[in-house]
Amino acid sequence: MKRREFIALLGGAAAWPVTARAQQPGKRPIVGFTGDSTPVGESERAAAFARRLHDLGWIEGRTIAIEYRWADGRSERLAEIAAEFAQLKVDIIVTAGTPAVMAAKQAAPVVPIVFAAAGDPVGAGLVTTLARPGGNVTGLSVLSVDLAGKRLDLLREAISNLGRLAIMGNVGNPIVVLELGELQAAARMLGLQVDTLEIRRSQDIAPALEAVKGRADALLVCQDLLTRGSNRLRINTLALAARLPVMHASRELIEAAGLMSYGPNFVDLYRRAGDYVDKILRGAKPADLPVEQPTKFDLVINLITARALGLTISPTLLAAADEVIE
Repeated sequence: MKRREFIALLGGAAAWPVTARAQQPGKRPIVGFTGDSTPVGESERAAAFARRLHDLGWIEGRTIAIEYRWADGRSERLAEIAAEFAQLKVDIIVTAGTPAVMAAKQAAPVVPIVFAAAGDPVGAGLVTTLARPGGNVTGLSVLSVDLAGKRLDLLREAISNLGRLAIMGNVGNPIVVLELGELQAAARMLGLQVDTLEIRRSQDIAPALEAVKGRADALLVCQDLLTRGSNRLRINTLALAARLPVMHASRELIEAAGLMSYGPNFVDLYRRAGDYVDKILRGAKPADLPVEQPTKFDLVINLITARALGLTISPTLLAAADEVIE
């Protein structure tokens, strides 16, 4: 979706059929939407969410209001945004990632929270079980720990001489710590040497990559708030300068010089988050709405980056890709 189409969609100019609401007559519900990047960086995801609400009869500006807030890759913004939503008395909060959900729960403990993506909702204590979440939180899991090994396998297929792997992750995020552990164990079982690049803030990225320059054969990045936003460009640019092919977890992270991505289709997850919001606005309780898992997964390969690195991607792997950037 083009940026101007996204803006038009958020304006709610089109007319859509309106059905009966669980809200009080005349009350326009307010949805607080947290984007962990920027309006441009999150445009496809936010647009998919807004479009799904329109499909379900919710007309922004008429029957529903959406308050958008953007974290711009800064974890300290999450608590600020959550506090703003609590002050606005929003009816539902839509967010993604364990730290963002925890911030929302602390600021608004009784407001329904829908996460469009979370790595391990049960392990992180966001929900009691996937089938019966309990409390005020539900949404969609992205299986980040479960998919870690698959990303490593795909990277090995692309880099035939992979012997030493660098893994970067924000150790301030408990789910990323789990993913790092999974990757470390899987890599060592395959006989790979591993350099773990632990980061906690943007300023840690450059020194971490400089430390493995000329040593590692590839870089695998664990996705979270810190490695998205403006930092995705920094990571990819520095890695390219160091001749490091990079594997990410979602498509938008490889558009600027990354090599590959594999993971859930996040645009589809945000679209499905709209279904949760619709059900809750019609009277369903988050505690009774099971956490769902991804149904669409994408392998994306950036051939522009591959050529810049002097890599030849096998025809078999290219044929398996859902998208090839040329």
